Amino acid sequence: MYCFEHDNEICIIDCGVLFPDDDLLGVDYVIPDYHHLIRMNKKHKILVITHGHEDHIGGIPFLLKQVKIDAIYAPRFAKALILKKLNEHKGLEHTKIIEVNEDSNIQTKYFQIGFFNTIHSIPDSLGVLINTPNGRVVETGDFKFDFTPVGTNADYQKMAFIGASQPDLLMSDSTNSGVEEMSISERVVAKEVLDIMRNNTESRLIVATFASNVYRVAQIMEAAVKCHRKVIVFGRSMENVVDIGRKMGTIKIKNSQMLKPEELAHTPDDKVCIICTGSQGEPLAALSRIANGTHKHIHLKPGDTIVFSSNPIPGNEDSVNRVVDNLFRAGAKVLTKSILNNLHTTGHASQKEQKLMIQLIKPKYFMPVHGEFKMLMHHRQTAIDTGIPPENTFICANGDILILRDHQVLPSNWRFQGDDIYVDGNDVSGLSTAVLKDRRILAENGMVAVVIAIDSKTNTLLAPPVILSRGFVFIKDSQGLMKEASFIVGKSLQEQMKEKTTFGELKNCVRSTLEPFLYKKTHRNPIVIPVIINSRKTMEELAKKRKSHRSKPREKVKED
Repeated sequence: MYCFEHDNEICIIDCGVLFPDDDLLGVDYVIPDYHHLIRMNKKHKILVITHGHEDHIGGIPFLLKQVKIDAIYAPRFAKALILKKLNEHKGLEHTKIIEVNEDSNIQTKYFQIGFFNTIHSIPDSLGVLINTPNGRVVETGDFKFDFTPVGTNADYQKMAFIGASQPDLLMSDSTNSGVEEMSISERVVAKEVLDIMRNNTESRLIVATFASNVYRVAQIMEAAVKCHRKVIVFGRSMENVVDIGRKMGTIKIKNSQMLKPEELAHTPDDKVCIICTGSQGEPLAALSRIANGTHKHIHLKPGDTIVFSSNPIPGNEDSVNRVVDNLFRAGAKVLTKSILNNLHTTGHASQKEQKLMIQLIKPKYFMPVHGEFKMLMHHRQTAIDTGIPPENTFICANGDILILRDHQVLPSNWRFQGDDIYVDGNDVSGLSTAVLKDRRILAENGMVAVVIAIDSKTNTLLAPPVILSRGFVFIKDSQGLMKEASFIVGKSLQEQMKEKTTFGELKNCVRSTLEPFLYKKTHRNPIVIPVIINSRKTMEELAKKRKSHRSKPREKVKED
């Protein structure tokens, strides 16, 4: 998300979401911090979308719940995806969304915004030109250059025309800045998939790819139809994209060429092509469930051919390897991207393509965007190699500000709050780092609860502390440890209660006594939760219940 602000207007480019790493336990999404936009709610704001991938549109529902947006401007395919997303959130169904294309022009009081076609792995991908009273900015969105594209070609002439008008700042996609060579064409991948289908004439074909790679999905379907196979799609995100792609005309396949789940068992193997999610080893995705034998409709057969039309995203290698191993164990033949085949190509520009973009736009200043820090640094060096002075390049962190004034770009000495917000479910307030820290401790070391019964009137301990454990140690094997812990905590509490004390001091006494003891004995640091019962009457009632329970016949106790 990038915000361009002038007087009482803000133009926002993209509003994405990040999917959490494994260490963010229980977190569903990571979104930007919208606090600045919330504070500026009286200003007029528009949201411009470059394309329909989740890292560019996924945060829109969370933004709209907190920030007033006058209108969303999005290309055709992105608009359809946004509408489907907003229909799942009550109260956002009637958001104003205006469709734009390469010929569109948005005019506000201070901003004039134009567009140009780019190539990406999803249809209707646009770069953005923003004219302001102080200068011109070009934001590429995600892009690559493919000289034999599957969909709409990049608008080289318009990019060159923009370059001739001397824009001030170029903000350019950095995702593949560490890759030197030009990326291969999507048509090469399509040919490879078609060859695999033609050479596997007896087995079922299961192809796993990114649901967001609409052109790839379309080409896999076309190849299947050419090889007289019927297509079935599994995975919620894949089903959504295929449904929208067919309505938009990007995916051309007839109903008669599609299979329903109940028809799968009665269709010959050599007439079936299954397209599914799970190319990154996601535990709940369709391919993982197929590999584990838990999928409702698909059970692997020896000889099935599985094609991974993707590359593992860094960090997902272990998950992908586990799925591949399970597929091999089931007797399947697995094909992945390697030097021997061209089963995947990227949707992002390599160094040579990034240089071409810089040469076409010819900016005075340069800001690499959309990538990890090392990618931004690689892209900055690429810009310097093409002739942009080092002092005219800017590496910005979340919350950093650049000032565009009279066609000059300057870094600001102040910044906005730009932390990540961790979303659990649909709660946009976010989780604090303390909550995540506690979840991590619970996952690694478990929890110990200490129940203390006291009478505050007499300042006495009514019974020895009761210690309960979850995820820390196996109670039956650790009776001695628990008894010793109870004795030590009870002794410490008695010392504390010789003088007037408070509930807070008692809880701190429990923690400060028990935590070092448990670490000394087990070398683990569970979360210690003291629970204080302050009632002699309650304890007497509990004692009566326990006594009554013990007096019941043995058979009845077993039933309970």
